[in-house]
Amino acid sequence: QVQLVESGGGLVQAGESLRLSCAASGSIFSFNAVGWYRQAPGKQREMVATITKTTGTNYGDSVKGRFTISVDNAKNPVYLQMNSLKPEDTAVYYCNVVLHMTNYWGQGTQVTVSS
Repeated sequence: QVQLVESGGGLVQAGESLRLSCAASGSIFSFNAVGWYRQAPGKQREMVATITKTTGTNYGDSVKGRFTISVDNAKNPVYLQMNSLKPEDTAVYYCNVVLHMTNYWGQGTQVTVSS
């Protein structure tokens, strides 16, 4: 069983940056995939960025060139560096890990970008 805890969310102005972190309770070194997803009010959850063992790194079209996902295999965290934030990036951001073909989700962290 793996528990994920996100941190780093907050309120920022448009154009600023944030870095989200996702800490895992156990080792995720053998992950099948890690990723960040987000859900804005009234909208479906969408993929922001993922790293998979088969397809590598993938980004949602709206964040390409602005966001960067990374994994620290030694310390377990999964990071999401978010630059040039826009009001439309406002959402709850969730960390996801697929380990041994089981999906794990964090509780989410709120990111709010003011114009």
